[in-house]
Amino acid sequence: MHDLIIIGGGPAGAAAAIYAARREMKTMIISKDVGGQLVWASEIENYPGFKSINAFELIGKFQEQISALGVKITQEEVKSIEKTNQGFKLICPQKEYEAKTVILAMGLSPRKLDIPGEKEFSGKGVSYCANCDGPFYKNKTVAVVGGGNSALDAAEIMSKIANKVYLIHRRDEFKAFEALIKEVEARDNIEMILDSSPIEFLGDEALKQIKVKNLKTEEEKFLEVDGAFVEIGRLAHTSLVKDIVDRNRSEEILVNELCETKTPGLFAAGDVTQVAFKQISIAAGQGTIAALAAYQYLQTKKD
Repeated sequence: MHDLIIIGGGPAGAAAAIYAARREMKTMIISKDVGGQLVWASEIENYPGFKSINAFELIGKFQEQISALGVKITQEEVKSIEKTNQGFKLICPQKEYEAKTVILAMGLSPRKLDIPGEKEFSGKGVSYCANCDGPFYKNKTVAVVGGGNSALDAAEIMSKIANKVYLIHRRDEFKAFEALIKEVEARDNIEMILDSSPIEFLGDEALKQIKVKNLKTEEEKFLEVDGAFVEIGRLAHTSLVKDIVDRNRSEEILVNELCETKTPGLFAAGDVTQVAFKQISIAAGQGTIAALAAYQYLQTKKD
């Protein structure tokens, strides 16, 4: 029986593990991978304490600190969670685990285009976070794919950094705030590529071109780019807890200021929650809150 099991090995899960271990809680992380959405970034320049750090180097530092505190990281996938009299039972393909408290820190998964070259050039020109990787394309040419608020926000951000921005959208109108649309339309260095979709990413060691198809005329053309930001949404995979938490329309888990869900002893932190801004430092902060709240919950049960 663990005091705490954390599902997810990204910044929220890492911070939660560190704080829980320092409270002498018997803690374990269960995650399919370590790093969460950090694996989709390249260099990180907005995390306190580092002017610039490679994403995998930061992940390594998380792992080193977690392991030094005696927290075990098990690379498995949790298939279901059951509420028990003692806490929770977590069922994985190979084994079952029990914990008095659980923190859900699964993060979000970027929605993919699923086109040739996307996987090969991920982290080598193809990015899913303009806030994270945008500064590396100063005075270069980039493309943003999407037509919602996140895509137009990314295009606006990149218009201040890059020399040229292609905004590629499969329709001829955007699903974004009107003020944001007008702001993007007013930028001289943003070129709209509408009624079109990328069909292939091309390059050698890094991304060099995007093959784009016009969905009305079926005409194909190549855009010369240094980078591409895929901003077509992110997915919260929270179906395994749908019966024991409240979720919003995006299937993000609803929590209060202590990162508590509606089920006592069950907490959630990071991008998988309804938190407005999906950033590393915010996820780590929520992970900290969730761990301290879990510790407080256990102390209260002892009284």
